[in-house]
Amino acid sequence: MSQLMILPAKDGSKTRLLRVPDDYEAHEAFRNVTGVIAKVESDDPDYDWDDIAEILEADGYEVLDFIPGPSLG
Repeated sequence: MSQLMILPAKDGSKTRLLRVPDDYEAHEAFRNVTGVIAKVESDDPDYDWDDIAEILEADGYEVLDFIPGPSLG
């Protein structure tokens, strides 16, 4: 069964959805993704999502398209 991870953002249009590789446990995936994001942010202050996505995809993650639902608030 595939695990999914939501990467929330203050701007809802920048929220991302990932399919986690089958060989990662949830806590490992969380640590891996936050580590990748932190490294990209520190290495390149002008980074964008594509820089992060490229590394995650090389690690076996799949960036998924999704349609956000209505606000519950």
